[in-house]
Amino acid sequence: MAGLALDGSNPDVSLLYDINGLAKAAPTWFDRVMEFVGEYGIMFGLVLVGLWCWWSVRRRGTTEDSVTAVAGLVWAPLAAGIALIINIPIRGFVERPRPFNDHQGLEVLVQGKEDFSFVSDHATMAMAIAVGLFVANRKFGLIALVLAVLEGFCRIYMGVHYPTDVIGGFALGTAVALLLAPLAMMLLTPLMGAVARSGSAGWLVRSRRPVMETADGRGDARGVPEPRPGAGRGGAPGEKDLAA
Repeated sequence: MAGLALDGSNPDVSLLYDINGLAKAAPTWFDRVMEFVGEYGIMFGLVLVGLWCWWSVRRRGTTEDSVTAVAGLVWAPLAAGIALIINIPIRGFVERPRPFNDHQGLEVLVQGKEDFSFVSDHATMAMAIAVGLFVANRKFGLIALVLAVLEGFCRIYMGVHYPTDVIGGFALGTAVALLLAPLAMMLLTPLMGAVARSGSAGWLVRSRRPVMETADGRGDARGVPEPRPGAGRGGAPGEKDLAA
């Protein structure tokens, strides 16, 4: 199974050379930026998006919405971990060498990659996290999906993966995050509900600030306003008592 796209006329290899060729034409500083972004930067960015999403949903939603959303956020990294574990036997079965081992003239930005190429761990992990975030919150999920696609592009640009390695990683990460999501949410939602009801750790799931429902149905975390003096007792001149 080692020979998946070894022929230079294969579209997989042609696209590899086209994208990796951009690294040859780019200035050295840009290649160093892409190397950092593709190896560490985007994964760190996904963590920041996840934290931003967590901070937003726990402050703006109702307790029930927050519990469901935080359960989805917890599922995102778990899905990535499960997908990486599943990828271990896949890599061992396919045994596809890294592209720079079979093709000359590639601009390899990261040295020391001696493991197998199919499927890409980075692409798998990024897409699993992104899809998990999308399950929790559509807006932040879309941001994460863009970052995951960029991660796949960077891996090809760096010369360490074929395009089909990345596509396979996207497929694996998506499949794990979506197919196991119902079971994961069934287990995680009650757990997050218990955390929300606890006194010491409840802040991890919901904000301690009371949420007031506004006329347009959106939550307002400014708190419940204090009653005005005389309210309900005809406090203002000429005002009718609503209880009369």
